[in-house]
Parts: sequence; C-alpha cells; structure tokens
Amino acid sequence: MVYNIAMVADFFYPQPGGVEFHVYHLAQELIDLGHSVVVITHEYGSRKGIRMLTNGLKVYYVPFFVLYRNSTFPTVFLAFPILRNIFIREEIEIVHGHGTYSSLCHEAIIHGGTMGLRTVFTDHSLFGFADIWSIIGNKILKFTLTDVGHVICVSNTCKENTVLRASLDPVNVSVIPNAVVAKDFTPIRKGIRKKSDPADITIVVISRLFANKGIDLLTAIIPRICVQKPKVRFLIAGDGPKSIELEQMREKYFLEERVQLVGAIKHEEVRNIMVQGEIYLHPSLTEAFGTVLVEAASCGLFVVTTNVGGIPEVLPNHMFTFAKPEEDSLVEATIKAITLMETEQIDVSTFHDEVIKMYTWENVARRTENVYNSLETTHSNTYFVDRLQKFYNTGVIAGKLYVLCVIVDVFIYVILEWLYPAEHIDTVTKWPRKKRPQYSNECEHHVDDNDNDDDDSGSMLSI
Repeated sequence: MVYNIAMVADFFYPQPGGVEFHVYHLAQELIDLGHSVVVITHEYGSRKGIRMLTNGLKVYYVPFFVLYRNSTFPTVFLAFPILRNIFIREEIEIVHGHGTYSSLCHEAIIHGGTMGLRTVFTDHSLFGFADIWSIIGNKILKFTLTDVGHVICVSNTCKENTVLRASLDPVNVSVIPNAVVAKDFTPIRKGIRKKSDPADITIVVISRLFANKGIDLLTAIIPRICVQKPKVRFLIAGDGPKSIELEQMREKYFLEERVQLVGAIKHEEVRNIMVQGEIYLHPSLTEAFGTVLVEAASCGLFVVTTNVGGIPEVLPNHMFTFAKPEEDSLVEATIKAITLMETEQIDVSTFHDEVIKMYTWENVARRTENVYNSLETTHSNTYFVDRLQKFYNTGVIAGKLYVLCVIVDVFIYVILEWLYPAEHIDTVTKWPRKKRPQYSNECEHHVDDNDNDDDDSGSMLSI
C-alpha cells in the first residue's frame, strides 16, 4: 500500500545529527518506494515556512519557541491547530514521530491519535531511571506511547530500555537499525598501513561536545596518551559546552600542535575529516546505536569505543576494540589500537565493502514500510472509549491526569472542527511517482551484494 506520512521531530536539517539524518534518509527512501512524505519540525533561524529538499521532500518549519538543545517548549495543546491543518492539507494517514526529547514529536502523536490517524514512534536514545529529568522524561514517554500504534528502536538495547521506561508490550516494539550511505564514506587508503608511511598516527573524534558523549573522559585521557605515544595526533570536530575544557587542556599540557580542534562541521564534511586519521575514538557514556561508528569503519578507520548501550551490536568484532567508560580502560584500549596500527596487525581494506553489505537505507525503509502495513485502522465508534481506558490504567494518579489531557485534546479538536471545518482546508496535489519494484529478500535480513548500487543522496540540498 501507499501512504501519506508525516515525519515529526524537533531535530532536522540544517542541524547535523543522528536523528536528523535518520529522518532525512528514511523519508527519501520512502518517497522512492512510492509514499508521500512530509517532515514537520520547528524553525531554524531564518529557515521557516515550507521548504522543498532533494527529491521533492517537503519540510514544514513551524515557528515554535525552542527551549533547550533545539527541542521546542512542551505545551501539550498549543501545537494542535497548526498540526491539524498540516495533517488535513497533506491528507496524512500515518504520523511518525522521532526522539524522546522532541516535544513536537510527542504532541503530534497525541493529536494524531485524537484525529484517528495511525501513529508510530522511533526511539533513538537511551535514558536512565533514577535522576529527576529521566523520571519526568519517562512519564512523558509513557503518556505518549500508551496509545501509539507501534514503536521502533534502533537497537535491541534501546528496545529493552524503551520497553521498561514506557511499560510497553515487547510485541509492539520492533528493532530497525540506522544505516549510512556508504558511498559517501569511502576510504582513501587501501590495504594495511605501511611502516614506511611517514605520517603520524592520527586519532579522530567527531562528536557533540556534551558530558553524555564522554568529553570529560576525552579531556582526561589525551594528555596521558600523548605522553606514551609521542607521534600521536588528535583531530577533534564538534561543538558544545565542553569545548572550553578541551581548549584549557591543550593550553595546560602544551598540546596545541598535537590536538587540533576543528569546531562544528557540516555532515558532508565528516568524511573529509575521518579519512585524515587511522583510528576513530568514541568515548560516549550512553549510545543507542552510534551511526558515526559505522561511518568511521566505512572510511577505513579502526574504532576504539566504550562498551555501552547498543554499541556492541553495531560492528563486527574485528573492526573495533572495547573499553569500559573509565579513564584507565580507555587509555589502555587506545594504546593497544595504536600499537596494532604501528605493527601492521590491522587490515582495514575490507571495512568499506563489509559496511555496504550490512547497512543500507533501502533496507531500513522497507522494514519501516512493513511496520506501517501492520498498523490497524481505528474505529471511531469504540476507539475513544478504548483510548480512555488505556490511559486510565497507566496509574492511580497519572492515569487520571492522562485521561483529563485526552478529554481536553478531544474538546479542542471539536472546537477546531467547528471553527475551521476540514472541508474548508485546501488539500495539496500529490506529485505522481513511480513505485520502486519489490525485491525478494526478507526485510529482516541485510541486503545482498546486488543491492549495493543504492542511489541515495547523501546531502540535503534545497531546490
């Protein structure tokens, strides 16, 4: 079947990141499969209104107040009028939200359920259960997912985390990993590193410079590694509040010539940074999947990473070495990787071809399409009562609050239907597209070699 789909997330282009590029590439592939896809996000500076991206992908940049880390201020109800207008204009059938900390995503799923639309949520992150912010976030997530049609997680670890946080039935949760456009991350070096190569060992780090990405660990281990390995250089790309600490570390230990801070980069520049190194270092404290690890391996880099979250599921063992999220363990693992590179014990020549076979966006899109096909259409005569019952059973106190929110949401929907009837809202004309032919592989498995010539576009160019 062919669907009209709304991808809703606070995180999208022009901001780079894992969620942003997942939404973009998934939307592109779904369009190639014949579906109609629009993206709904908040405004980014002067980028507001409706924009058209590559392959006719329409993006609604809605003017909402941004609270923290590009997530909009949670209002529960205020986004309903404009979301309803977009859903009707685009004749949306499926609302697909992305990101636990995306307020716009949560509101779209709740309002979509009120309008009787089918809903899907994709979780890209791992969160705890003890601190106050995790508790609040988990309560919000439980409210949103109580009546969601289906949930997608990017790794098995992410699935276990989401099931516990939102009290979900595991049967209603699928695991569909991220992917990369491997042709955009090609290595420039072939074969084993030669002793005759005069270049120093370069360790690359590309990350948002926040505490959860392990930047405190990175700041602590760089001086120790530089003492033990005099020919090692660090190339660090990214921006965030921890950049000041990295600058101070360079000055304190006189490492300005050996530690280069590039700052924020565009996604299309990631490959050019990566191919300058031999090792990719990823000291993250929490990670649901780690797309950047796949990109690094595709570029022919050996990966040193912490053994946290869904990272062990991402790459074969010969492509990386693990460390505990501790200073001593990270130093030991990094020194080991440097020694292996210096003694020619690592052959990275096959990494790129292996990644091509493991991850493609076409495979992700076809598996997501199967999720859409499994969604049941709601029946208006019993749906409202069943929906209230689901929310009421979520807790002694929280259940009653959830029911109150749903009733208020329905009340607002009735008022909007009276003030702005759906028949008075113009619908857009869909551009005719030829659906890509089906292939015989089961979507639960990786694609074969003959699917390697994927024509994904690796950039987000406005047209």
